[in-house]
Amino acid sequence: MTVEEYNKSVDLFSDGIYRFVLKTLKNQDMAKDTVQDTYEKLWTKHKEVSYEKVKSYLFTTAYHASIDQIRREKKKGDYETGHSLDVSTNEQYSDVQEVLSKAVDQLPEIQKSVLLLRDYEGYSYEEIGEITGLNESQVKVYIFRARLYLKNYLVSIENII
Repeated sequence: MTVEEYNKSVDLFSDGIYRFVLKTLKNQDMAKDTVQDTYEKLWTKHKEVSYEKVKSYLFTTAYHASIDQIRREKKKGDYETGHSLDVSTNEQYSDVQEVLSKAVDQLPEIQKSVLLLRDYEGYSYEEIGEITGLNESQVKVYIFRARLYLKNYLVSIENII
């Protein structure tokens, strides 16, 4: 194939290849890159490909490149979902202090009281027992349960966003 025939194939087939790849990949940038790669491969083999077969060669090469791209994206997606946290953004305002206050408000009253006394006010277990009328082991159990609830509440991404 000559340089003129190559340029003619670009003019004749590039739009069709782009539409074909775009339907396959559903991403404009990837489709443009795939078309460019397809024509690059044609240029490297332009002496081996006859002009009569160029359309078939281009579409076959674009198809295989699209399939390879889909496989790469799938592997990349599997890796990302398997090894990282899927974080999405939301336009809503989310303040950690507000979320924590909301979570603390959902605690049973006794758990809320002992937790606030311990973590916010800094009282010892013994002092909290004296204030609430509970023994020290009960205070520890209520604080443990409150913290466990808060941990589970805050780990849930729906509650934070």
